[in-house]
Amino acid sequence: MTSWKRDFASGLVVLGPILITLYLLYWLYGIIAGVTPELILDANVLRWLIPDGAFEGAARTREQVAQFLRVVIVLTVLIILTLSMGYLMRTTIGGLVERVLDNVANRVPGLRVVYNASKMAAETAFGEQESLQKPVKVETWNGARMTAFKTGKKTDDGREVLFLPTSPNITTGFVIEVETDRITELDEDVEDALTRVLSAGFGDADRGMDAGISIDVIDERVAQHLESDSDQPSETND
Repeated sequence: MTSWKRDFASGLVVLGPILITLYLLYWLYGIIAGVTPELILDANVLRWLIPDGAFEGAARTREQVAQFLRVVIVLTVLIILTLSMGYLMRTTIGGLVERVLDNVANRVPGLRVVYNASKMAAETAFGEQESLQKPVKVETWNGARMTAFKTGKKTDDGREVLFLPTSPNITTGFVIEVETDRITELDEDVEDALTRVLSAGFGDADRGMDAGISIDVIDERVAQHLESDSDQPSETND
């Protein structure tokens, strides 16, 4: 591979994740900005900071600044509310509030399924129980193995309930019930297993990019030229 191709590939490896992250943050900002009401902060309040005659388009700029401040206010309130709720859940009152919410949600037929599924998913993703996220290997067909994660649940006949994520999108997958003898527990943490799944098998959390496919390859024409040179007999001087 030529030098500029190798440099472009190396730069893309570094710059690609940054651009994707920035795009996701921009997308999330657009969603929050679209649902925040103007009652939180009226753009006219900033008239003293950006008056109408300051420059052309001052009103539009004032609205954009007000929208940004609304997003900041909403995120700040959400973070404070989440931390406060987490602290409250460690107390007796918090446990009582949680039981009341569970009872109310379980009495509504349509809401009960969504509430319980969302709660279980949140506990699985953010909980402190290691058994819920233990990576394992599952024997499938013809000796093939797939990476899955324990959920800590078992069926009535003793089978393990596993979550089998798809690659590279781990937010989708399958819930499977597997016999215990077809499961091999892995001596690795969740981050290593997720890195392998997210990178479609090329990634390695310990070695980073060194574990992936090498981008320093030889051009096909160069390889053919080298092979033709090696087939020719070498001349020796008597």
